[in-house]
Amino acid sequence: MAMVCISDFEAYAKKYLPKIVWDYFAAGADDCTTRDENILAYKRIRFRPRMLRDVSVMDIRTKILGSEISFPVGIAPTGFHQLAWPDGEKSTARAARAMNTCYIVSTYSTCMLEEISAAAPGGLRWFQLYIHRNRAASQQLVQRAEALGFQGLVLTADLPYTGKRRDDVRNGFRLPPHMKVKNLERAFEVCKMSLLDPSVTWNDIYWLQSLTRLPIIIKGILTKEDAELAVRHGVQGIIVSNHGGRQLDEGPATIDALVEVVEAVRGRVEVYVDGGIRKGSDVLKALALGAKCVFIGRPALWGLAYKGEEGLQDVLRILQDEFRLSMALAGCASVSEIDQRLVQFSKL
Repeated sequence: MAMVCISDFEAYAKKYLPKIVWDYFAAGADDCTTRDENILAYKRIRFRPRMLRDVSVMDIRTKILGSEISFPVGIAPTGFHQLAWPDGEKSTARAARAMNTCYIVSTYSTCMLEEISAAAPGGLRWFQLYIHRNRAASQQLVQRAEALGFQGLVLTADLPYTGKRRDDVRNGFRLPPHMKVKNLERAFEVCKMSLLDPSVTWNDIYWLQSLTRLPIIIKGILTKEDAELAVRHGVQGIIVSNHGGRQLDEGPATIDALVEVVEAVRGRVEVYVDGGIRKGSDVLKALALGAKCVFIGRPALWGLAYKGEEGLQDVLRILQDEFRLSMALAGCASVSEIDQRLVQFSKL
């Protein structure tokens, strides 16, 4: 089967992953309205392409927090990569390094941070943190990540409790006995999400700043009010995210929320977006609306399910090629030429 676009990898993963694993990766909260809207919202945005521009030489590189990446697509934090491929997050790290982009490693990885770092030395990696009731364990994780050379700390803000994902409830989803949430193995019972701390507030940003010199990126922002609070509390970046539609259902699609957040921060911090990106043209739309970079979640897992590190590289390469082509056809020779004049919202 020729893998031509991202939906080919989705079809492969759905066919070959165990149903309980597919359901876990695919799950959205409640009716899955927000999960599906993340994708549909991109289809309502139309391009305003410009003609007769010299696009004979293309530059698709960009920088995030000062680090150059080969194109503006990184890998979002998702848990339990060994469910998709035996080498799990080690394969993810190797693919990200090979494609010279950023990989955000999840607190709920099935490989230890040390293993992930050793698998792809020199790769650009950020660490995603859930703050648990056991603050000492969270503190230790942050300090381990910094010592291992991770270059950013991503605080997920939208998970005081886990959203209701119906298929996981029906399936009684749990990790298989041979898999562990490796970085929490000593501190917690595996997968017991009630150990998340629902009392976390904006003041905990200051606590994190006292623990680390790493730049802090906050993930899960969807409104101008919270974007302004993030800036006021000294974060260096915002990921506009609704957790892939897995938390509060019937919130906004992330590409729709992006505009509000970008306007609110007025260039004071970098803004990124995840959720619903399935084509290179989606990446172009997100950048036109003010994102510095996008991050992919489920498509990365589908790539792993296909052929591990090689499959994930294929996913990234397809998005890279599609992004370059979309840019050229829209009349942009470099990322710096992309702005809001490139898009309009459909009246349909």
